[in-house]
Amino acid sequence: MSPISLTNKFSQFTDLWSPKVIAEMNDYQFKLVKVEGEFIWHQHDDTDEVFIVIEGSMYIEFESGTLKLNAGEMHVVPKGMMHKPFAHETCHVMLVEPRGVVNTGEVTHDLTSENDVWI
Repeated sequence: MSPISLTNKFSQFTDLWSPKVIAEMNDYQFKLVKVEGEFIWHQHDDTDEVFIVIEGSMYIEFESGTLKLNAGEMHVVPKGMMHKPFAHETCHVMLVEPRGVVNTGEVTHDLTSENDVWI
């Protein structure tokens, strides 16, 4: 039983848009990801997705507008809602979602990352 250092975990990888699992609770995973630049439009048909900004700032574009999230803020994207995250500079984010969720939803793309990668 040891605390999980988010700072230490973020220091262990440099790749962007590639979530890393750091813990599980029931069937949910806590994932860290570094984001910068544009992601793709996608949705998750079967689950909500939680974005918690740890460091920096990011945006989530929706069909109805764009939401800015700063460090210490979070947002829950409802299941089935099209969205496109992006960040002007590197941003550190924690995602909370069920085990098995693919980062690009139902879309296969160059940014689709390997699932269930632990650090």
